[in-house]
Amino acid sequence: MPVYFPPIFGVIGLALAGFIFLSIKKQSTGGGKAEKISGQIERGAMVFMTREFKLIALFAIALGAALFLFQNPSYRGPQALAFFMGCLASSAAGFIGMKTATLANVRTCVAANQAGAARALKIAFSGGAVMGLTVAAMGLLGLGILFAIFSGDDHLPQILEGFAMGASLVALFYRVGGGIFTKAADVGTDLVGKVEAGIPEDDPRNPGVIADNVGDNVGDVAGMGSDIFESYCGAQIATVAIAASAGATAGFAESLGATQEILLQLPLILTTVGIVCSVLGILLVNLFADRDPAKSLRIGTIGAAVLFIIAAFGITSFFDLSHLLAVAVLCGAVGGVFIGLITEYYTGSKPVRTIALQGETGVATLVICGLSVGLQSVVLPILTIALTLFGAYECAGLYGVGLAAIGMLGTVGITMAIDAYGPIADNAGGIAEMAEMGKDTREITDSLDVVGNTTAAIGKGFAIGAAGLAALALITAFIQTTGISLDLANPDSLRYFFVGLLIGGAVPFFNGSMTMNAVGKAAASMIEEIRRQFREEPGILKGEVEPDSNRCIDIATKAATKSMIGPALLAVGTPVVVGFGFKLIGSEGAGAQTLAGTLIGALLGCVLLALFMSNAGGAWDNAKKHVEDGHHGGKGSPTHAASVVGDTVGDPLKDTSGPSMNILINVMAIVSLVIAGLL
Repeated sequence: MPVYFPPIFGVIGLALAGFIFLSIKKQSTGGGKAEKISGQIERGAMVFMTREFKLIALFAIALGAALFLFQNPSYRGPQALAFFMGCLASSAAGFIGMKTATLANVRTCVAANQAGAARALKIAFSGGAVMGLTVAAMGLLGLGILFAIFSGDDHLPQILEGFAMGASLVALFYRVGGGIFTKAADVGTDLVGKVEAGIPEDDPRNPGVIADNVGDNVGDVAGMGSDIFESYCGAQIATVAIAASAGATAGFAESLGATQEILLQLPLILTTVGIVCSVLGILLVNLFADRDPAKSLRIGTIGAAVLFIIAAFGITSFFDLSHLLAVAVLCGAVGGVFIGLITEYYTGSKPVRTIALQGETGVATLVICGLSVGLQSVVLPILTIALTLFGAYECAGLYGVGLAAIGMLGTVGITMAIDAYGPIADNAGGIAEMAEMGKDTREITDSLDVVGNTTAAIGKGFAIGAAGLAALALITAFIQTTGISLDLANPDSLRYFFVGLLIGGAVPFFNGSMTMNAVGKAAASMIEEIRRQFREEPGILKGEVEPDSNRCIDIATKAATKSMIGPALLAVGTPVVVGFGFKLIGSEGAGAQTLAGTLIGALLGCVLLALFMSNAGGAWDNAKKHVEDGHHGGKGSPTHAASVVGDTVGDPLKDTSGPSMNILINVMAIVSLVIAGLL
């Protein structure tokens, strides 16, 4: 395939996203109160994003300068350029997704009020489709341009690694900062509004409601988009790096009926075909949208994955490659589907009903049951990742592991679209409540939100699996680049590796502590502010005075931008400190060997914690909704109060600390790969 095909398809993907964006913009905003509320949400999101851009710019300039000053003179200029391109591409993908979501939410709400559920579903999903297509297209465009320019350069992998590092930096700030914002607002709003004041969720009298809806956009749309974007790019770049390293010698390539050139190109060939499969999946969802919403989304997701698998076998046939390469892709695609289904079970089926039932005996038993479900939910996804890894390695060695990661992420356009649909539907419900559109409209938006909760949970499970495989591919590339030995027959040579393993295992826990503490402190400030407004202005609860929503947005924004600095320094700084620190105090190769252990320990810790946190939090959330649907006493009952507390505990787990693990391990892995040549 000509090297200019990926960027061309990237441009086509952006054009399709632009067309869908304009079609959404043409839909009715309803005017009046709904449009006003939507405008407040959009302005709040822009306040947060503007402050975050400034902080990202400072870090980006510092890291870009470090790359240019200290990297190998043979490629430091192009690598620094690629780094800034990665920052811009990831920032653009997240911003476009957030902007689209803030336009689609009110239009989904108005469509539910005027045209019914099917029309509302199409608008909400179209908003998600813009996010999905933008993520896939920006990745293809950025990597495709770099590949086309530097394809003949011996340092192509190192140049591409700069792009991945830029994408990871932005993802770190978007995901962690957005997660802190959204959960600080959510926790504070729910505890004071629903539990203390006894007013409904999304009640316009609650000063924190607008901030809560802003959080859905900056955390669950922009944050999730940049999270998947960095895994998507990282998987491709790691596979290119493996192909270019000693693991893809001429003999290895010949055994697969390939040349090293085609092995270098194959990742971009697959993702180019993947964006086409994603577009077809999006069309399938719209085709079946008039039927059951959950089924239409499932048909689109699985349909795109099946088409991608078929296409992978077609590509290997077209280039006369071994079909084992396509089987490696199959392993990743099937593994991703299984992880999604397992996550769906633990966050939307019998375990959720069990947690809700335990709420009848109080908060303690409900929380204990949720912890049990979260712990158990780790087992099957980990086994799935292990089987995926084993199968892919058997097919094509370490290169096969990279292809499995691409197999899981190849149809990112549709998987991201379905994930971003959830926050849009949630926002639509909030606007319907605040604009007092009536019970019928709220029932439609609630039905879409229920599906969205499930898709969001599946999306988080998929993101964890994808991040794990992408990080594993990056770690593999790091080990091959440094040429270190991990021979267990010589324990003396592994002492640094085992030290690193323990250090790496501790890092995710420290990261989790920082992000949870950040949410707790920010939520406390939010709670005090909402209580103050209710106390000092009684007219707010009577509906006679408008609450000061801007004050709550400002509190969440300041807390998020301040609190994300620590996790950022931990993710970027750990590989640098460990690698160069042990290089200085240890024997030859000690820095690289210790860092390899650190990465592997951190990978295991991150994946385990991410699955536990995300699934426990998702299960608590849906248990609350199960009670609110009228089970076990329904709203206002002691069981409902217990379930709200469980959901409040789970919120920062599933939307802040859990997702931050994906970013942490990928940032650590790509920073390590970038500095590998210096170790």
